[in-house]
Amino acid sequence: MCFKKIILVLLFLISFSGKASYILLPMDETTQQNHLKAYGITYWCLDKSYKVNWLLNYRGGSFLLPDADEIRKECQIRGVSFEILSDGEQEAILNEISSPSQNMESVLLEKAPKIAVYTPKGKQPWDDAVTLVLTYAEIPFTPIYDQEVLSDQLLLYDWLHLHHEDFTGQYGKFYAAYRNVPWYIEQKVAAEKLAEQLGFSKVSQEKGAVAKKIRDFVIGGGFMFAMCSATDSFDIALAADGIDICEAMFDGDPSEPSYQSKLNYDNTFAFKNFTLERKPEQYEFSDIDMTSKRQIPPDKDYFTLMEFSAKWDPIPSMLCQNHTQLIKGFMGQTTAFDTNFVKSNVLVLGSCELNSEVRYLHGQKGKGMFSFYSGHDPEDFQHQVGDPPTVLDLHPNSPGYRLILNNVLFPAAKKKKQKT
Repeated sequence: MCFKKIILVLLFLISFSGKASYILLPMDETTQQNHLKAYGITYWCLDKSYKVNWLLNYRGGSFLLPDADEIRKECQIRGVSFEILSDGEQEAILNEISSPSQNMESVLLEKAPKIAVYTPKGKQPWDDAVTLVLTYAEIPFTPIYDQEVLSDQLLLYDWLHLHHEDFTGQYGKFYAAYRNVPWYIEQKVAAEKLAEQLGFSKVSQEKGAVAKKIRDFVIGGGFMFAMCSATDSFDIALAADGIDICEAMFDGDPSEPSYQSKLNYDNTFAFKNFTLERKPEQYEFSDIDMTSKRQIPPDKDYFTLMEFSAKWDPIPSMLCQNHTQLIKGFMGQTTAFDTNFVKSNVLVLGSCELNSEVRYLHGQKGKGMFSFYSGHDPEDFQHQVGDPPTVLDLHPNSPGYRLILNNVLFPAAKKKKQKT
């Protein structure tokens, strides 16, 4: 009888040791059927206080989750591929990752970051790639605008996104093509009314104040992600603090004489020594942008993600996680950054060698960090004003959109000091 009890105990222990204890969300090219929604599952787990490990460079940057029935069900509902691991299999993966010979690392994600998206209240004649992918991945966010920023509500958030914005007060430089179009007229009137309500005599002054509040948010420890024209117009607004760079059709009076020589590049996050575009009818802010300077045919328009040491440089490694290092190019008002105007202390994450241009960069400002990603929509090569939004159900494995979601999860990580 005693012998039978021992056998039963042994069988129980053996079955327990082989029990599934972990869920792996593989992020390689061939296994994961919906890369974008896998980020949503990861965020959902964090929001429910599950601990998650981001396995940098392991099968495309996979996620390791604890095994739970509700997580399995959520993966099945959202169409996310997952694998069940035993304790032994999980341990073998972590041992492989920890080997000094492997350029991999396991990073603990601790809490779901609170996300704010800077966007005006009314409907825009263009879409926002980040809002699109957050909605598709089912990651919650709060829309905010100038009122919230100027009343210090950024303190409530960990992560702030800016997309197709103009912080210079020039209404996106749409004057030549759209000044007589109803949406442009309505936006200009609304912007002037809002600036007046907030106590500013000019839109450019109000937008400059917003840019400085966002700067302070980052310096205080926040994380900012910007795309398209929000990247260069933000830095231009900081460089032009207290300087009138707007012509009369934008703010009612001429620009300040010799304003170019008065710019303070020390104020900017990423760019230096740029020259502003003076012509109001030119759809361009400065020579930071490569749109008019590039000569790359669409079929050859790709940029390459840089490779970093996952163990020594986990921050850029997180931001570059993907199932491919070659990303399809896409245009925008700010299509790419001229290498000559990128500050030396800024880390280039993605670049196009054909044209010596930067597409994706990262930097630190005070206690916080920022990432700039050029272009408008990663799955629409030349998105025009008024074009319908991209249907992400057609692009569930988009490597270009994955870069956005890397930035969304980045603030959840327990960060280590960067070596690069």
